[in-house]
Amino acid sequence: MSDLPPMDSVKRWLVTTNHKDVGILYMVTAMFFLVFGGVLALLFRAHLWEAGGTGLLTNDQYYQSVSTHGLIMVFWFLSPIATGFANYFVPLQIGAKDLAFPRLNALSYWFYLFSGILLGISFFQGGSFSGGWTMYAPLNVPTYTPAMQATTGGNATILALTLFTISITVGTVNFLTTMHRSRAEGLGLWNLPMFSWSWLLTVWMMLFAFAALLAALLLLSVDRLFLTQYFATDQGSSLLWAHIFWFFGHPEVYIVFFPALGIMFETFQTFCGRRLVGRKWVIIAMVLVAVQSFLVWMHHMFLSAINLPIKTLFMATTIGISLPFDLMVFALIYTMVKGRVRFTTPFLFSLGALVLFIIGGITGVFLGAVVLDYEFRGTYWVVAHFHYVMVSGVTALVGGIYYWWPKITGKMYSERLGKLNFAVYFVGFNLLYFPMFMAWETPRRVFHFAESAEIYHQLATVGAFVFGASFLIMFFTLGKSLLSGPDAPDNPWTYSRTAEWAIPSPPPLENWPDRPSYASGKLEFVNDAATATDGGVAQEATDTAAASHEEEHADHASIWPFGIGVAAFTFFLGLSGITPYVFSFVESNIASDVGTFVTLDSAPEQSIVYPILLAVGIGLLGITLFQFGREQFDAPEMAVAEQWPFGGVSNEKLGVWFFLASDVVVFGAAIGAYVFMRIHMGWGDWHLDTITQAGLFNTYVLITSSFTVILAHVMAERGNKKGLLAMLSTTVLLGLVFMGVKAFEYNTKFSHGDYWFSGIEYSLYFVTTGLHALHVILGLLVALFMIYRVVSIDAYLEDHMPVEYFGLYWHFVDIVWVFLFPLFYLM
Repeated sequence: MSDLPPMDSVKRWLVTTNHKDVGILYMVTAMFFLVFGGVLALLFRAHLWEAGGTGLLTNDQYYQSVSTHGLIMVFWFLSPIATGFANYFVPLQIGAKDLAFPRLNALSYWFYLFSGILLGISFFQGGSFSGGWTMYAPLNVPTYTPAMQATTGGNATILALTLFTISITVGTVNFLTTMHRSRAEGLGLWNLPMFSWSWLLTVWMMLFAFAALLAALLLLSVDRLFLTQYFATDQGSSLLWAHIFWFFGHPEVYIVFFPALGIMFETFQTFCGRRLVGRKWVIIAMVLVAVQSFLVWMHHMFLSAINLPIKTLFMATTIGISLPFDLMVFALIYTMVKGRVRFTTPFLFSLGALVLFIIGGITGVFLGAVVLDYEFRGTYWVVAHFHYVMVSGVTALVGGIYYWWPKITGKMYSERLGKLNFAVYFVGFNLLYFPMFMAWETPRRVFHFAESAEIYHQLATVGAFVFGASFLIMFFTLGKSLLSGPDAPDNPWTYSRTAEWAIPSPPPLENWPDRPSYASGKLEFVNDAATATDGGVAQEATDTAAASHEEEHADHASIWPFGIGVAAFTFFLGLSGITPYVFSFVESNIASDVGTFVTLDSAPEQSIVYPILLAVGIGLLGITLFQFGREQFDAPEMAVAEQWPFGGVSNEKLGVWFFLASDVVVFGAAIGAYVFMRIHMGWGDWHLDTITQAGLFNTYVLITSSFTVILAHVMAERGNKKGLLAMLSTTVLLGLVFMGVKAFEYNTKFSHGDYWFSGIEYSLYFVTTGLHALHVILGLLVALFMIYRVVSIDAYLEDHMPVEYFGLYWHFVDIVWVFLFPLFYLM
């Protein structure tokens, strides 16, 4: 499928892979989750009208509302709406026709949508997750779930977040590849528009931060689904979760805020009529923040047992990360002072975001000091500070909606209604969140508070409804514009200076009439076909014209990303309900003297629906992924593009590198959990017997398989079909031998009564080696698919690069085992 149906067709939105369509899908879906999360917030704010609650919600309903509100706003609204802006405008700003991997872009969206649907379904599975959006251990495992029937809903919430994180990883690899290899001629990294710069740093942070979150969620998932013991023991499990989660959690603050900051830079430049003051220093400051964001996570753990020198070090890094933000704030202020400000709706929202962020930043400095953090941690001071930072980002994002609305829709909006929207928004925001500073002694996530703080909570509740009303005004303003607003010119803003304003509103499907170029120092459009005339033209120009002609016929539609999304949703929904079956297995196999955390009073009720859904999901995943791999889809690379520092690397190879970089963090977190927990319980007190000979044999097997993959690549380069088939088949055989030996080891453990739930050392062994085995299985499936392609259509004989990409993955899996072997078999 390659033809794209018209925009008024439902089919269009199910099959599209075009970056602008996917951007619209992201933005519309994110606004839905804004409403979803906002309604939950209004519910629990109404419940907080009186000290001790109004009775509107039960205790567990209150905790579910607070927890799910936080998860939705942080994950399903803030990051995705920024992703929507980036999908739509980053390719336009950098001069690309689409993202590097359009089908993966669509797949990322469908994973996002279905993860949100799975989260919503969790409320109907006995109750959603109620342990807070930070999911602190041990409150995040079944033992501490308020009611056993809520386990399935809690599982669904964690699995929904896992699917969302996979979505982020797929999108991150896509954006990094695109922005490093598909910039228009003459557009160096240093000259990227400020929104694109902010997004480039955002996706770099996402690549590593969300990989850490994925690792944390995988460990939490096996605890909840299979009853392992990562986060339910007294052997440092709470600290383990805090380390992994906040290694993600603090960069996430900047992941959320950077796109908003990029919008502020763009709108300040446009509506102040001058270039951003200190632009190069602002970029350097943003790079410093992106790097430092991974070095401050432990300031969220000042109340833990970490020693004082370490806390002091992290206090210094926390204060240090505020300094680059000071530079950015002053750059915005001086841009405004030295410019000619026009107080349009987008600028008002950006200016409001700056004011709110300054308040949030100043109040956050208090929390960066160890002594003050002892007093403020876990109170409404943190709630107020957090929202002044995060929702100031929302303020700028709303400004971005108004700023780019004419470009997306081709319609202008009412400035009068837009300014009314801002006034109600700004008043509601401060009425909602500022009283929380006054009621700072109230414990967060708790509806019991001192009667002296009641007036502040009542002001906040009134503010919540005023703040919510501002979004109704926004929806009315935009809806009225869409239905009856005047047509927008191509560039309604006098001083806008980025490439998206140089084409019609809304942009055409292929973005550009000719190839955009900055070779002369300004944006121009080059018609390669026109320059490649007469017989004396260089062959390079002819090749460029031919490549440009091919790009004009790139595909924009595929049903298989949607199909894979449905399959993944079915699989995860089925997975959410298997805990009762595992629990029954545990009850029938556990010895009475084993100190397991599985102490629930009675076995939870089993439902045959979930195993059926799980089996159907696995089948659908097999079918849809197979068809995805078979589909002929043309997404050619740009013939002329700036590609530093990856000029000699193809899009596909670079994408594999980025994926493996994130996978390094996933395995690093899993191995780090092993080292942390073993040190915590005493390195010498480790009681885990493994079969050393089996581990050594498997090491030789995997190393040998790396050589057969190399030989497969050599055979593909030579066009030797039989040799290629022989080497790929040998690789598969060696992989199966590895899995057979691993199955023998596991079976030996089981026969001695040693299961994954028998103790923390067994959980670490089975989960870490099992994660590696899962990678081996995925590699075997890919190898089998490649064999099918070679047999059926003589694939990889002319284009041998896919064999090399597979080899990169397989070598990575082998290298991981080289680390696991000494850790589990020799030490």
